[in-house]
Amino acid sequence: MQFKSTFKRPFKTSIQTLFTRHLGACLAPILVASLSAGLSTAQAQDKYPSKPVTVIVPQAAGGANDAIARVIAQKLSEQMGQTFIVDNRTGAGGNVGTAMVAHANPDGYTLMVTADSSMVINPALYKSTGFDPIKDFEAVGSVATAGYALVANANFPAKNVAELIALAKQQPGKINIGSAGNGTLNHLIGEMLGKAAGIELVHVPYKASAAAVTDLVSGQVQVSVQSLPSSIAFIRSGKIRVLGVVNPKRLPALPDSPTIGETLKGFGTTPWYGMFAPIGTPKAIVTHLNAEIAKALESKDVLERLAGVGCEPYKLSPEQFALLVKEDLPRWAKIVKASGATID
Repeated sequence: MQFKSTFKRPFKTSIQTLFTRHLGACLAPILVASLSAGLSTAQAQDKYPSKPVTVIVPQAAGGANDAIARVIAQKLSEQMGQTFIVDNRTGAGGNVGTAMVAHANPDGYTLMVTADSSMVINPALYKSTGFDPIKDFEAVGSVATAGYALVANANFPAKNVAELIALAKQQPGKINIGSAGNGTLNHLIGEMLGKAAGIELVHVPYKASAAAVTDLVSGQVQVSVQSLPSSIAFIRSGKIRVLGVVNPKRLPALPDSPTIGETLKGFGTTPWYGMFAPIGTPKAIVTHLNAEIAKALESKDVLERLAGVGCEPYKLSPEQFALLVKEDLPRWAKIVKASGATID
């Protein structure tokens, strides 16, 4: 008597089929939900921005960072069809606004345009900044570089850097140098100048560049390191005078003004400004913003507005910009240490 199996397929195969069918039935809703979520995220990014975007500027209105941020924000508004709102959040040399962005929702609707000082200088100046420049941010892209100059009251007797050094050595501790506040870039550059020249300048901190320039014009302070966006109008009107350019090369906006490095060999730096987003901001949004910034920096009106305040476009990819930040951190840490500048 032969036994005929009622199984049309091997037992093992039938068990696998049953298992697969039941497992598939269980996983199907999960897979569908996951795919739907993925599509929703992609669709949301495709529509970005679908509402106004806040651009935090951690420095006061009237300075270089503020001027650059407003130029780029206006152009992005035109290009992307949504308003990019500049919001100045000042304090602690830029730390207040920067920390605010570091802890913001990483959805692309809170961004920051900031000077290099907040990201790569403050960590070496302050015991605690409230943020980590590498771990807390996505580097979106660089925007511009700015011209900086050592400027003096129109009636100040020194006409150039060499004369300033000679005068300061004759009158140690008698010449005041104004800045936008403790720990700001112009404060630190002033400290670097004093160290490099072997002179003693009395630091007078203000709450913003505009206030420092106002007192420079009136003679309350004799000299100051200022960005061209903060000072170019006063330079052109003759209310203040350029003693030397901070940047390593002479500036197109001030072709006849020598650099400080022409007197003090090796002295010079080129301040940069760029856009950052909170860490975790979708890569698609970061890439999209970088492309829009690059597009903006090719437009005639943006180039003219930047040039008008002594700035030049500066385009880097997110990866290149992130590398710049990493490279600048140790470089500025050495400069800060050598200058002896610290802030509790």
